[in-house]
Amino acid sequence: MDVLSEVLSTVKLEGALFFNGEFSAPWCLASSGAAGIASLLESRADHIIVFHFLTEGRAYASLEPGKEEQLNAGDIVVFPRGDSHLIGNGSPQQPVDSFRTFAKNVADGLKVVRFGGGGEVTRFVCGYLACDSRLSEVFLSGLPRILRVRVADEPSGRWIENSIRFSVDETAGSAAGSSLVVEKLSELLFVETLRRYITALPEDQTGWLAGARDPVIGKALSLLHRDPAQQWTVTSLARRVGMSRTRLAERFRHFLGDTPIAYLTGWRMKLGAEALLASGRSVAEIALEVGYNSEAAFNRAFKRAYRCPPAQFRQKRKAQPPDPPKAKRSRSR
Repeated sequence: MDVLSEVLSTVKLEGALFFNGEFSAPWCLASSGAAGIASLLESRADHIIVFHFLTEGRAYASLEPGKEEQLNAGDIVVFPRGDSHLIGNGSPQQPVDSFRTFAKNVADGLKVVRFGGGGEVTRFVCGYLACDSRLSEVFLSGLPRILRVRVADEPSGRWIENSIRFSVDETAGSAAGSSLVVEKLSELLFVETLRRYITALPEDQTGWLAGARDPVIGKALSLLHRDPAQQWTVTSLARRVGMSRTRLAERFRHFLGDTPIAYLTGWRMKLGAEALLASGRSVAEIALEVGYNSEAAFNRAFKRAYRCPPAQFRQKRKAQPPDPPKAKRSRSR
């Protein structure tokens, strides 16, 4: 799944763990998800993914309304859209607001926080990943609102789990460089979760994630993402993946519902939009960077995608204050 690596390297995930809990049943947290985490960040990213990773015991997690996902040690539960949610064990009288109740603890870093009714113990860490919503849409759009994956069943997952345990303890003790290690581990944990999810998709699944798993379409996507400025044609792409032009076009449409060149154009526009907002480079420079030999051609394509020319898009977006990541609010159980 090289294409996943290509996309994630472009998206530039910024991850961190922000809470280290040792809770005893019964307990339940009502989390506002991305909306609650946004106030803690100094990132310009406009999308936040929230996750909880259990290292001991058991728990449940749910959207509201929605069924409970049962969690055991070695499970991660991810909220790709940053939705508000519940996580707990047992049946307390009422959930507590996680960010309001534990704001001071979050500010203290990863020192262990103990809470609950004195019963069965659950140990877990909470984390987030911040990213650009346009660029991350390609893989996030295919994920459910709540995603549970067991990552500790294979050697790579057990290594991540043990590394997180060790690094959280080191960070709580303020060991030099430990916070940077934890940031990278949170990103690695999310990548491993995505890989496990993709591998477990049904054989008849379609969409970007299923396409990334397919040997032919995955290779085609990887080539397009690795070098989007290349003057690709369906013929040249088909030659690289070892398939006829017609069969590649049919297979690509089967998984992604579009032609390879239309998909490439859409990705170039996302890259162009990100470059316009994140840099001071000229429109002509950005046009060349994303595969357009003339500024005029880039302007036309960009206007079709965003309903305004690149210079106007940059001016309007930079004049607007960034919106905080939004999440639906859970009702108390």
